[in-house]
Parts: sequence; C-alpha cells; structure tokens
Amino acid sequence: MSLASQRYSVTAYVALGSNLDGPQGHVIRALAELRQLPVSACTAQSSLYCSPPMGPQDQPDYINAVMRLRTELSAMSLLDAMQSIERSHGRRRQSERRWGARTLDLDLLLYGEQLIRTQRLQVPHPGMAERDFVLRPLYEIEPDLQVPGLGAVRALLQRCPGGGLRRIAP
Repeated sequence: MSLASQRYSVTAYVALGSNLDGPQGHVIRALAELRQLPVSACTAQSSLYCSPPMGPQDQPDYINAVMRLRTELSAMSLLDAMQSIERSHGRRRQSERRWGARTLDLDLLLYGEQLIRTQRLQVPHPGMAERDFVLRPLYEIEPDLQVPGLGAVRALLQRCPGGGLRRIAP
C-alpha cells in the first residue's frame, strides 16, 4: 500500500441533543445512525441525560448524550455525515433561532488532538467547557481525557456551573 493511499483513524467525540418530537427517540436513533457511518466504529457511548434548555427558557428540556468514535473520515466528512443525520431528523438550521428548540443537534466536540478553526467547524467545540450537559457525559466515557487547549475534562467539569442535569438512562 502506498503512503498516499493509507488511511489513519482518529478518535472523535460527538455530542447529541434533542428537545422536540420525542427527543429521547431522536437521540437513540441518531446514536444508531452514527454507528453506521462508513470507516467508523463506536467505542463508547454515555448514558442519556436530561437538561434544562440553554438560552431561551420557553422550550422543553433536552435529552443529551456523547459518543466516542474511532473513524477514518476526515473532520469535514464527519461533519457532513452528522449534518445529513440531523436533516434526516427534520433539522432545518436556517429557520432556527439561536439556542432554540430542535429535533436533533449533533456537535463534533473533538477530533483527535486537532485544533480546527474554519468557518464551518471549530474543534474543540466552542463553549463545551461551560456546558455540563456536554462535560458530564464526556467525563462518564472518558474521565482522563485531555481537551486540546482547554485541559483535563475532569477539571473543566469541576469548574462548570451545574445546570440541573440528571441522568435518565444508561
């Protein structure tokens, strides 16, 4: 095999959230759909958590989870696949208000040790250090994780304000 054709796998972390139209079902189906991505494998998945909405409070609580993937997809190909899954769940980004209700939200939190800053993608995900609904499930599956540029997930979680997050299902 030539060097140009070799593929390298990376560990990526994806946050999932939903608060519309049977949110637990959306998250569970999305977890299954992420497992079907080409040249990728789920290596861990958190419990499901319920959290109050961030931003506008005139919306239902969210169901959240985090999945760890080993993937050969590029960061942009993984983002494209995640956005395709969101669309299949009825997500329409153009018509949403910031931090508003949604059928499915998939965020690429980490992609290996990479720091990515493009118009479409920022990794580590901006704001993840202030979101207990991201940090708690991430800590559950990877308590010793070091977040590039931010530090240990354990320390980030200790500094993160609690927001009424509760575990609902393993």
